[in-house]
Amino acid sequence: MGVIEVLDVKPHEKYSSVYLVELEDGSVKLATRNLAPGKRVYGERLYPYEGVEYREWNPYRSKLAGALVKGIESLVITVGSKVLYLGAGSGTTPSHVSDLVTESGSVYAVEFAPRVIRDLLRVCEDRKNMIPILNDARFPQRYAHIVTLADVLYADVAQPEQAAIVNMNAKHFLKRDGYLYLAIKSRSIDVTKEPDEIYRREIETLTQGGFEIIDVVHLDPFDKDHVMVLARYRK
Repeated sequence: MGVIEVLDVKPHEKYSSVYLVELEDGSVKLATRNLAPGKRVYGERLYPYEGVEYREWNPYRSKLAGALVKGIESLVITVGSKVLYLGAGSGTTPSHVSDLVTESGSVYAVEFAPRVIRDLLRVCEDRKNMIPILNDARFPQRYAHIVTLADVLYADVAQPEQAAIVNMNAKHFLKRDGYLYLAIKSRSIDVTKEPDEIYRREIETLTQGGFEIIDVVHLDPFDKDHVMVLARYRK
């Protein structure tokens, strides 16, 4: 990759531990401070500046980054947070969550696909605060011996019953007044129904499960037919 000079790095004015990297070409990139200096996860650019290395956080590759760019109410994942991440995939967004929580936090990364988790394992080798779990998020009891009580539940699962899966995991692992980010993928639930109808149905399921909805943002143009839900667990 070509070297682009970094002109300035500033903390994001709304979201803690997120940074804005100003480049010589006039662009500004969302970034996190790299917990594993020198290591890339998904081909993202690394930006050294004043003795610190930052990783570009691409909203077209990470739904959480897309939600931040779209102005979601708050970023509740902070230094020291314990995060249960359902649908960790190859580790793109979980690695940025790892940056956010730092060494004092934990990311329990649950992924069902054996092929994908091989990539996730490589990411976790460089990030000791990430715990990879090969399991099915529909059966939280299967990993109850590994996961501690979580401050934040993050769910990005391509399953028809996304909100129901969240409710089951919240009962097992989420603290009262803990937070949820749920990326609802309407096309994974029912391609025959309008996305807004699916969003309403899934959000109602969350409410019945004890969640108080704080914010809902549409993720287009980064992800078509997706919303990100931010909620608080009141059970």
